[in-house]
Amino acid sequence: MQTIDRIYINGVFVTPHGKDELTLIDPVTEAPATRVVLADEVDAQAAIAAASSAYRALQGSTRAQRMDWLQRLHEVVADAEDELSTQMIEEYGGPVRTSTGTAKRAAASFAAARTLLADYAFERQIASARVRMEPLGVVGLITPWNANIGFICSKLSMAIAAGSTAVIKPSELSARQTAVLTRVLHRAGLPPGLFNIVTGRGDTVGAEIVRHPDIAKISFTGSTAVGKAIARGAVDTMKRVTLELGGKSPTILLDDADFAKAVPLAAMAATINSGQACLAGSRLLVPRARLEEAHALIVRAFDALQVGDPRDPATVIGPMVTRTQYERVQGYIQRGIDEGARLLTGGLGRPQGLDHGYFVRPTVFGGVHNDMRIAREEIFGPVLSVIAYEDEEEAVRLANDTIYGLHAYVFSGDLARANRVAARILAGRVFINGLYDEPAAPFGGFKQSGLGREFGIFGLEQYLEPKALLGYEHAL
Repeated sequence: MQTIDRIYINGVFVTPHGKDELTLIDPVTEAPATRVVLADEVDAQAAIAAASSAYRALQGSTRAQRMDWLQRLHEVVADAEDELSTQMIEEYGGPVRTSTGTAKRAAASFAAARTLLADYAFERQIASARVRMEPLGVVGLITPWNANIGFICSKLSMAIAAGSTAVIKPSELSARQTAVLTRVLHRAGLPPGLFNIVTGRGDTVGAEIVRHPDIAKISFTGSTAVGKAIARGAVDTMKRVTLELGGKSPTILLDDADFAKAVPLAAMAATINSGQACLAGSRLLVPRARLEEAHALIVRAFDALQVGDPRDPATVIGPMVTRTQYERVQGYIQRGIDEGARLLTGGLGRPQGLDHGYFVRPTVFGGVHNDMRIAREEIFGPVLSVIAYEDEEEAVRLANDTIYGLHAYVFSGDLARANRVAARILAGRVFINGLYDEPAAPFGGFKQSGLGREFGIFGLEQYLEPKALLGYEHAL
C-alpha cells in the first residue's frame, strides 16, 4: 500500500505536523490502496505564513516574470500528462477519456493564462479616474476530488497571472493525484512560497484557510452545502469568494429536434465523468407528444454505455469514488422507485458481471415530476430523470424550477429557436445542439450554483481588485 506523508510548503516537501491518517480504498477492487498522513491547522498556518512572505517579496513581479512562471508550469505539466491521467484512473476510477482530457486541460490552463496575461490591461482610464487592477494578496484554493488536477492548475494559473500567491487545499480523496502533481509543479522551479499545497480535511486545513486573516480570497469548487459554510466563515474577515457549486442541469429536447442525434448527446451529458460532475445533464425535458420515442432512444443510449474497468478506453462509466458515494446513489435509485417514478433501465445493485467495486447501473427514470427528490437533488452518479412537458413555455419553466443554475443543454432543429430558449435559461453556461469545451468562456453558476466565475478574463478578474486614482495629475 502506498504511503503519502509529505506536504509542500515554501518550496520544500515537509512532514506534516498533523498525525491523523486516512486510508483510501481502490474503488475498483475495494482493497486499501493508499495511506495518507493528513495536515492540520498548524500546517495550514505555516503554508499561509510562507505564502504571505512570498507575496511581500514578489509584490513587484513584472508581467514578463509571471508569464515566464506560467510557461514553465505549462511545460512541466504537459510533459507529465500521461502520469497525471494514470493517477486519476487508478485513484478514483475516472474513465480514460475523462482523465486524459482533464490532464490536457490542466496543462493548457497555464498556457491560456499566459496568453491572457500578455495583453491584459491592468491600468485603464475611466472618465477622470485612472483605475488600476491590483492583486488581492494570498489566496486559498480549495479543490474537489472529481477533477482535482484540473482545478488546481486552473485556479493557480489565474492567481499567478494576477500577481497573488496561493495556499492550496486539495480534496484528501485525491491525495495520490495531488502528490504526483505537486512533484510535477515543483520541477518548474518557481520562487518558494509562490504556491503551497497542504492535503488535509475541510474541518481542519480548510477551516483555517477560511478564518485566517491573511487569506484575502477563497476560490472553492465543491458542494453547495460546503460552499455556503465557506461563505459564512469568509464574511468575518470580508474575504472575497468564488464558489463553483452543485447543479441539477436540464437538457431540453425541443419538439423539432432530431432525437436520433440529440438523445445520444443527452446521454453523454448525463454521464460525464461517470455522472460525478457538477455540470451533468441529469434532467431530460421531453415534449409529451414524443415521450415514448425519447424513452426508447435514451434507454438504447444508456444500455450501450460500457461500465467497468476505467483503464479500458471503451469504458464510459467507471466506479463511484467511495463506498459512501456508491451507497448514496443506490439510495437515490431506491428513492426514485419509492416516489413512483417508472424505472426504464438500470436500477439497484451492480451491473451484470461486476461482483465487486463501486459500480452503479446507469439508470433512467421516466414518469418523473419536477417536485420529486430525484429531480431536485444532486445525485452525482449516472442517474437520469426524464420529465415531460406540454409546450416551450413549460419546458423553460421546468428547466428554471430548481435551486441550481450551473449548466443547461438545448437541442432544436431551428437554431434561432434554440438560441431564444437558451437565452431564457437561468444558468451560467448553456450548450446549444452539442457538447463543447471552451476554456476561455466563463464557468460558474446562477442561484445556489455559486458566486463569481472561473476561466478566461472573467476568472482572472476574480483575483483582482480595482483601485481608482483621482487627481493623479494635480500637484499642490
